[in-house]
Amino acid sequence: MNYPPKHHQENEFSNALELIKMFPLATVITSSKNKILSTHIPLVYNKKGTLGTLVGHLDKFNPQISHFEDEEHDLELIFNGPDVYISPSKYSTTQLPTWNYFKVHLRGKIELKTNPKEVKESLISMTSFLEGNEQKYVLDENNPRMEAALNYIIGFDIKITSWEGKYKISQDKNKEDQRRAKETLIESQSKIINHIEYLYQKHETKS
Repeated sequence: MNYPPKHHQENEFSNALELIKMFPLATVITSSKNKILSTHIPLVYNKKGTLGTLVGHLDKFNPQISHFEDEEHDLELIFNGPDVYISPSKYSTTQLPTWNYFKVHLRGKIELKTNPKEVKESLISMTSFLEGNEQKYVLDENNPRMEAALNYIIGFDIKITSWEGKYKISQDKNKEDQRRAKETLIESQSKIINHIEYLYQKHETKS
């Protein structure tokens, strides 16, 4: 098969895992009974299983729960790393416009957690991971807000069955153009601050 090009594919699963850990907010896409649903939620990796397991939670009123309960549903996860438009003006050779990005796609099997104690433990564990190495907040097991939230949360594990790293970073260009593409990606991150300010200013909540 000629697509996707091999030079745009990440070969090491360990590298894909690092992206997942750096950018844990996943797009969870499911298909069941000819209906497609998607949700954006953080998923935390652990080593349980051959390729590992991702742990997450959904609001029990989220309609995607019905897909999770259907054993025949299809599931795909997308983790999004940094991306950027590359103008031909950035290259040292003649090129066409393109877009560079880091993405990881996963497929897996879901196991729902109905035991409140298990869900609580996973919430505490996920919080610890997301707080990072310099943890400034510890979710106490007796936190009253968490106790109340357990009535509205469904926990789940996703056992990873396959993966694909889509790393499109100008690998088919010469070394100089690869360097310039990398610099363009780095430079683009400074513009995100302005984008955030604009999005906050323009946002209007549905009434």
